Amino acid sequence: MNEQVQRAPRPVTTVFTWEVRPGEDAAFERWAHGLQADAETFPGNQGVTWLRPEGGSRRYHAVVRWSGPDSLDRWMASPERAARYEQVSAFGRTAHPQLTTTGLETWFNIPRMVTRPPARWKMSLVTLVAVYPFALLYNEVFARYFETWQPAEATVIFPVFLSPLLTYAIMPGLSRVLRRWLYGEQAAE
Repeated sequence: MNEQVQRAPRPVTTVFTWEVRPGEDAAFERWAHGLQADAETFPGNQGVTWLRPEGGSRRYHAVVRWSGPDSLDRWMASPERAARYEQVSAFGRTAHPQLTTTGLETWFNIPRMVTRPPARWKMSLVTLVAVYPFALLYNEVFARYFETWQPAEATVIFPVFLSPLLTYAIMPGLSRVLRRWLYGEQAAE
């Protein structure tokens, strides 16, 4: 059989940031709602989350989800998006380079740097190295305390504790320790 298996595209998330001039918030938000309405008409758009400025910041962020990189590319190259972007200079400007992620790379970052994410096989290997010791510890020390629980209840204990531990402590630390291996030349600085 010489059939090729068609893999579903991996979802992507893109963050856009704009710096809005004082007094132009209402105009920017009208523009942003129009931009969102245009994006929602494109196949593969899975929604947007808007983050308004906090404190003294003037920065708005849009976290846009797409079904895959092709959907995002079509939107980025569209005349609808280009027309909207011509209008933004009346009340603000793009503040940061666009940041696009596909999943685990949010665990792997170099603070204060915009970098390409590491190869997926490297992210997978580091995640395995991080999870395995905790899986052993859980099975040897804690699992016996949950033997009388229903399987679904007993199973949920492990990820409830492991997920925040990985996100806030283990993966940032491993990312720093292994940064040269993960990022190569990007991490040389």
